[in-house]
Amino acid sequence: MNWNTWIRWTHRWLSIVFTVVVAAIFVTLGLGKEPAPWVYFLPLFPLAFMTLSGLYMFALPYAAKRRGGRHAEG
Repeated sequence: MNWNTWIRWTHRWLSIVFTVVVAAIFVTLGLGKEPAPWVYFLPLFPLAFMTLSGLYMFALPYAAKRRGGRHAEG
């Protein structure tokens, strides 16, 4: 697995983790229970890594153009 494939794979799985954590918080709130305050910070960890990997994937086509017109792998 090359570097770009690994980043895309990680980004996808982090998005699943982020969605599950946010859904779990909403389900907990829907049941009338108030989770501990630190629980609200849990989605920030995958979100931070998703931001970095998303910015990397966003920049790939521009970097490929700059290197001589090659298309980014992925």
